[in-house]
Amino acid sequence: MNEYEILLMLDPELAEERQTEIVSRTHELVDKSGGTWLSHDVWGRRRLAYEIDHKSDGAYHLLQFDSQPATLDEITRVLKITDGVMRHMATRRVKGGGRTAPPPLPPVEERPRYEREERRHEAAPVEAEPAEAETGETEIAADADAPEGYAEPTESEASEATPEEEA
Repeated sequence: MNEYEILLMLDPELAEERQTEIVSRTHELVDKSGGTWLSHDVWGRRRLAYEIDHKSDGAYHLLQFDSQPATLDEITRVLKITDGVMRHMATRRVKGGGRTAPPPLPPVEERPRYEREERRHEAAPVEAEPAEAETGETEIAADADAPEGYAEPTESEASEATPEEEA
């Protein structure tokens, strides 16, 4: 027997009876295969990070149970074809670890402005650091006579150019 948990994301527009029916079906599959049902935590309706099927919310349920791997395969197969299940994720539980629902985020209007705009500023490009004033001024003064876009000739290049001047 392995310890598993499944996090279900159900369609928020489903009736409460239909949500209970989906969880009950999973419970029956665990019991029928000789597994042990440990808990069912309703996390409730939560906002999604991005829309799924034009829905911005999902109803979350955490199911914890012990069963054989074949049972988990059957549960996953049934959840994939069940209408109303937007997403589900089955994982092996950490031994002795319990999981509770994270606290829901307050609505956007109640959060401080800096938290709402935090993500917007994370992707902003970083400005280039300005060059030091001392080195920038000396380079500009030396390049004042050179045409724009050309580099100053090195000493060896300058000495090669002198035969033309001698003639």
